[in-house]
Amino acid sequence: MSTIRLTMAQALVKYLAAQYIELDGEEVPLFAGTFAIFGHGNVAGLGEALYHAQEQLPTYRAHNEQTMAHAAIAYAKAKGRRQMMAVTSSIGPGAANMVTAAALAHTNRLPLLLLPGDTFATREPDPVLQQLEHFNDPTITVNDCFRPVSRYFDRIMRPEQLLTSLPQAIATLLDPEHCGPATLSLPQDVQTFSYDYPARFFARRVHRIRRPVPEAVELDEALAALRGARQPLIIAGGGVHYADACQTLDRFARDHGIPVAETQAGKGALPDAHPLSVGAIGVTGSAAANRLAEQADVILAVGTRLQDFTTGSRALFERDDLTLVALNVGRFDSAKHHALPLTCDAREGLEGLTAALGDWHANDAWREQAGSLKREWDEVVTRVTADHGLPLPTDAQVIGAVNRQAGEDGTVVCAAGGLPGELHKLWQPAGPGSYHVEYGFSCMGYEIAGGLGVKMARPEREVFVMVGDGSYLMHNSELATSVMLGHKLIVVVLDNRGFGCINRLQHATGGAGFNNLLEDCRTVPEGAPKTDFAAHARALGCQAESVSGIAALKAALVRARQASSTYVIALDTDPLPSTAEGGAWWDVAVPEVSEREEVNTAYRGYVEAKARQHR
Repeated sequence: MSTIRLTMAQALVKYLAAQYIELDGEEVPLFAGTFAIFGHGNVAGLGEALYHAQEQLPTYRAHNEQTMAHAAIAYAKAKGRRQMMAVTSSIGPGAANMVTAAALAHTNRLPLLLLPGDTFATREPDPVLQQLEHFNDPTITVNDCFRPVSRYFDRIMRPEQLLTSLPQAIATLLDPEHCGPATLSLPQDVQTFSYDYPARFFARRVHRIRRPVPEAVELDEALAALRGARQPLIIAGGGVHYADACQTLDRFARDHGIPVAETQAGKGALPDAHPLSVGAIGVTGSAAANRLAEQADVILAVGTRLQDFTTGSRALFERDDLTLVALNVGRFDSAKHHALPLTCDAREGLEGLTAALGDWHANDAWREQAGSLKREWDEVVTRVTADHGLPLPTDAQVIGAVNRQAGEDGTVVCAAGGLPGELHKLWQPAGPGSYHVEYGFSCMGYEIAGGLGVKMARPEREVFVMVGDGSYLMHNSELATSVMLGHKLIVVVLDNRGFGCINRLQHATGGAGFNNLLEDCRTVPEGAPKTDFAAHARALGCQAESVSGIAALKAALVRARQASSTYVIALDTDPLPSTAEGGAWWDVAVPEVSEREEVNTAYRGYVEAKARQHR
């Protein structure tokens, strides 16, 4: 047997570079590169190996471990989970920083290969710099924090363990059901140990993502439910995108006349102008989609994990005789809400359903009602996103200006706070690839890094990052990375001077304004200073300007379009209003007892709303 003597780190890099995937009829590298921040736990081992493989596996330097992992996650999402990146950090704070991103990838079922350095396997120099010493278990290190937020975890204690662990990690990253972060914890001494690896281990391997087909009995049960439906509704989730099933969904909806609502992850599966699109569903949904959800007798949920924002905390689907069919590649998700499971790939499942349904068509009156409700909702969107000349515009008005500038080739990126809810309600997507909002984990600090990842994945698109001042101040360093790498972003910073979304939620649950808006926080007597976001962005190498009002924002967006590098636009917005139209109840617990009458009133309303939940 032919062998190659390599260090563990060299073997890892060589193996990753040999992995390919079939994408649009072309064989391309599975790993587009590695984001790396080096420290003593990975620079001598993995760093040296990556240095010699720069042509096959490019290495990108970022400014923060959490946000470089966010960028890698966004890249994988923009690539439909078909290409991905690895991320590596040193042991200690660098590794701990990546745990948040791992949790995000785990929640959203997105592939991310984590390669944190670890302490010495030999323990000879213990305790080394940045080592966590657990007094009664010397095997525990910071990297054990990755266990609950990884789909696959292994600590490589011997170089030959790569032979079994690496294929398992790749299989997890590409598994349509169990997709999520894979973590290989790499002790810094083991990275440098050598071994005679079989040469065939590094042979070029072309992967293809499997597409599970429907099981006959489950398909028959789903067909029976649809054939008996008079008022069916489709809910499209992120799985529609990941299964490359957007066109299949389009044909299925047209062939059978079924309205389509979209989750946050599913938004953009159909263009907003599609005749059967009824917009967003759930807590941040359109009045059209939510009205139909309340009346539907059969709901076909495709590729969605049916989280609380989608179901109105289990209170939106009101009919007692409702049949829910959960078409999902994951058994875990297709079994939720006592649904009829149809556990298969989204594209395969829709094709199987439409082939058997033949010329079956939903009730004409139902389809006409859906169209009428959507037209009414479009009028609402036009009204609330229009420029009313306010000195402090609303989030909705800013969204309208950006949406109109985004056009056919624009992608909006956002994550946390009030903006995702307003975007879900109001953004009118041009189709697949135009909407990228991380709301499964709702992770502040994802926005700018996520925009970088999207731009790296889709350089032909104009990427519009919408971010609040709170999230910008948490994580903004990858602006400098975008400039350094030449990946242009257009970043719109909405400065409402605090955490406006949670301030509104605080008031909605009867609480007093406290510790959210800067004016309600403990500050120096003069008050919190006004942050000059444009000046800060210029200091990071961006082009930037501050504007006032929507008219000035429109003009700035035109200049940003014409710019060749990352362009930041900052403007003050009103922290109080959000779009009242549309939406559904969200279960946010209210104290049973309080000295504030406002809280007691909110609790009585909460108890009343809880009675509508399906248990």
